[in-house]
Amino acid sequence: MDAKGDTVKGRRWLKWTIGLLILVALGGAVFYFTRPDPIEVAVQAVTRGVVERTVANTRAGTVKACRRAKLSPSMGGQIAQLPIMKGDRVKTGQLLLELWNKDLAAQVALAQQEVAATQAQVRSVCAKSDVARRNADRLARLRQSDAATAERADNAMAEAAALQAECEAADIQVAVRRAQLATARANLERTRLLAPFDGIIGEINGELSEYVTPSPLGVATPPVVDIIGSNCFYVIAPIDEVDVAGVKLNMPVRITLDAFADRRISGRVRRIADYVLDVEKQARTVDVEVAFDTPDDFKQLLAGYSADIEIILEARPDAIMVPTEAVIKGQSVYVLLASAGRVQLRTIKTGLSNWDHTEVLEGLAPGDLVVVNADKPGLKDGARATRLKERS
Repeated sequence: MDAKGDTVKGRRWLKWTIGLLILVALGGAVFYFTRPDPIEVAVQAVTRGVVERTVANTRAGTVKACRRAKLSPSMGGQIAQLPIMKGDRVKTGQLLLELWNKDLAAQVALAQQEVAATQAQVRSVCAKSDVARRNADRLARLRQSDAATAERADNAMAEAAALQAECEAADIQVAVRRAQLATARANLERTRLLAPFDGIIGEINGELSEYVTPSPLGVATPPVVDIIGSNCFYVIAPIDEVDVAGVKLNMPVRITLDAFADRRISGRVRRIADYVLDVEKQARTVDVEVAFDTPDDFKQLLAGYSADIEIILEARPDAIMVPTEAVIKGQSVYVLLASAGRVQLRTIKTGLSNWDHTEVLEGLAPGDLVVVNADKPGLKDGARATRLKERS
């Protein structure tokens, strides 16, 4: 009876064991076939390179010409010559505009003739003075030998002195005539606008035969000609008041322009404004001016281009670095363990950082694969993951 009972118990135990194994197998099968697919993550290998701490403009900057002049004649009149058009390139001293000035030109011609006539009088008077001086000297010698009377000698000396005074007066008169000529020429020049430097005509407010008048006191009128220098440019851009404290003169700058999207131009900080701009509904900023390093960059530049600047405050030449977008709250990254098919949340110590790269001081080594799309839904420490692609 006991042997028979043991046999029954053994069979029951076997049935329970088999049933339990079947349940475990079914549970494992259900888990295997219903488990979520591995998360596809984009990764990039940790590398060494240059990491920089930079600041950039808060709003678009502008390319400015070093020289720009808004010109108008210093007197009113009718436009007689306007040999330029908007967009023309002009050279220093080139005529931009001339008012009707025939009356002033006639005054210059008259002054020139008066100078010539006075010079002729000088030659005549001074020639007579030379003759009178020689005659006086001759009579003075004759007087010493009693060959001439004292009266004749004295008269000759007086005449020579008088003619010499007339000669000197005539010389002064020539100087007066030349000053009058200079005045007439200056008045004539007031009717002309000449290019003060090489540049491009940006604007013309006037037409041939129109009348222009100078601006009355307290009333601003548009300039007749706006000329923009074409051989020197700089960039002016606003930097947030928080960031500008670290900016110093001569710091290196990278300049990008919308017109040349794939090109970066080098420059240097040349000026930092001494005041903060407080514009309504905008962040408080400080204007920073940046000079271009290479004059050859001017060949394709135009004043008014929009530009962005990136001022390099500090640089590490051989740093371990990761993409900044991979860093979570500045202290951790997800690392793909390719052999295990899982991701690991790893704490790191960071150094310099910018929009592109962050320096890693501790926690990673070159070659580690960090996840760059750290905001991927479902991504967490230990999650199953597969590599999507490696970003170049």
